Amino acid sequence: MRVIGIDLSGPSNHKDTVMAVFELLDGELKFLKLKKNIRDLEILEEIQTQSQIDEVVIGMDAPLSYEDGGGDRHGDKQLRQFILSLGMKPGSIMPPTFNRMVYLTLRGIKLTREIENLLSKNPISIVEVHPGAVIGSRISQKDLGHVLSYKQEITSRIFIKKWLGEQQLIELPAFIAEESHTIDACAAALGAWHWKDPLFATKWLLPANPPLHPYDYCC
Repeated sequence: MRVIGIDLSGPSNHKDTVMAVFELLDGELKFLKLKKNIRDLEILEEIQTQSQIDEVVIGMDAPLSYEDGGGDRHGDKQLRQFILSLGMKPGSIMPPTFNRMVYLTLRGIKLTREIENLLSKNPISIVEVHPGAVIGSRISQKDLGHVLSYKQEITSRIFIKKWLGEQQLIELPAFIAEESHTIDACAAALGAWHWKDPLFATKWLLPANPPLHPYDYCC
């Protein structure tokens, strides 16, 4: 199995888009590659390449649907309550149609539909993931401060990179700690792995509700 975590940004902000590719081997996710500053076509080409080798599971950090009429989706409200219960701040979960989110939502919806149309040799599955919640729901309470500060602090990113290794994401290079976007792409892969692998479980899950909300939403 190939597991891909994508920290997506809006369609005009390629520099903050990061894709991390892993291979599941003997109960561990082995780091294969990381791509930054990538356009939609590059994302699709990489997914198609990996799907010729093995099954592909994708965890995408972006809204993959929106609420008809605007505002929060049911899952946004639930996940916000869940991370508050962990001691995290709710501001990272915004309505998909909010001004700051709408172009990211547009890109996420567009990309997932294009992924579904790829001519892949092996199955491809997609789940919407919140990387911060993936980390916050698994890290020890005494270390939660690193989850609250890793977007700003390199010391917290270094700590979380090491913690990701303890979650069986192996052979992570040192540069993973340089940016929060690279941390988020790896955490999205961790969430997608636990969502797909029957040996694990998500910490929070809202099942897909087609046709308006066609993908599971998890951490």
